[in-house]
Amino acid sequence: MNARKKSESPSSCSGRLVAYACNDRQSIGRRFKETHPTYRNEYQRDRDRIIHSAAFRRLEYKTQVFVNHEGDLFRTRLTHSLEVAQIARSIARELGLHEDLTEAIALAHDLGHTPFGHAGQTALNNCMKDYGGFEHNIQSLRVVDKLEQKYAEFEGLNLTFETREGILKHCAINNAKKLGDVGQRFINKTQRSLEAQLTDCSDEIAYNNHDIDDGIRYGLITINSLLKIELFREQYDIVNKQYSDLDDKKLVHEIIRRMINVMVVDLIDTSRINVTSAGLKSIDDVRNQKQELIAFSDDMNEKKQQLKQFLRKRLYQHYRVHRMTKKAADVIEALFNAFMEDHRILPTEALAHCNKLKEKHGDMGVVRGISDYIAGMTDRYAIVEYERIFNPRQLSFVNLIP
Repeated sequence: MNARKKSESPSSCSGRLVAYACNDRQSIGRRFKETHPTYRNEYQRDRDRIIHSAAFRRLEYKTQVFVNHEGDLFRTRLTHSLEVAQIARSIARELGLHEDLTEAIALAHDLGHTPFGHAGQTALNNCMKDYGGFEHNIQSLRVVDKLEQKYAEFEGLNLTFETREGILKHCAINNAKKLGDVGQRFINKTQRSLEAQLTDCSDEIAYNNHDIDDGIRYGLITINSLLKIELFREQYDIVNKQYSDLDDKKLVHEIIRRMINVMVVDLIDTSRINVTSAGLKSIDDVRNQKQELIAFSDDMNEKKQQLKQFLRKRLYQHYRVHRMTKKAADVIEALFNAFMEDHRILPTEALAHCNKLKEKHGDMGVVRGISDYIAGMTDRYAIVEYERIFNPRQLSFVNLIP
């Protein structure tokens, strides 16, 4: 039996695929041609490569809202990615879409995030404003296409087009022109796969609900304040009526799991209606739609918007969070300026990366290499690197070695 036949076993996807789902047997392919995997489908191979990547491991020490050392119970980019993958895979199975592709996109979608969450991204983008800017979706693609260095025959992870397309959620036209195949849909105004669409929605479900959990645990928002939010209050009333004597920890968990459930159910029901109305016959029909078909109902969108506004005002803009993000931004800016002023203080491997990019792109390559180095840092590493460079007490030769 040859490798191709082995990869086409019934176990290649745990559910029956609808005609308009992505199918690895008809994949647009990889940037560098490889033999087909044995006993796995192409998207399983993508998922496995992502899980074994250094960038994926570093997500354990990169946080969403709170700096990593603030507490061990807060969600990190890694736990968030796993939660997104769980939600997305469940939805994909129900809609007859490719679960393995969905999981691969979910696990890779945050690989390009900087340390310190959105504060870090904003700070690095400000530093890079004269050098093409910084955007985490493009950086995630850069990680899997170029920065991971593991394989003998190519740079990056050499993922399939469909996984790479799903990773690149947003992209300005000027950047899209530089990204070849995966950037073309932004130029042609075509749609991404349904697997990519549902992963994006699953990301939103995960971070909205789990930021509530972390915010309550950190004492920045309260159950009483959340009762003003319809989506939360509806599930609070159901739980409180059924279990009137729950402690706060169990109460919050019961509410959040029900909120996730109603959002998932709404997404599946609405998407089914959209797909049926569109009369899809193939993946090409998906790409030629005027708008994305995986979507929430209008009613759910209104409830989500109310929740988002609450979290933005009461959690993300809370003064204690702002203090953390201000410090984080200062660390990113200081590191960037220090490396720009004197490249020789970069660690050996990072300097070699910058010099390699300089050979191809001149001084702009050096700046992008510095950006790559900073973006790849974990919260803890960025803080330690800052101490090594700026703390006069860290003058010991041993302490200066990364």
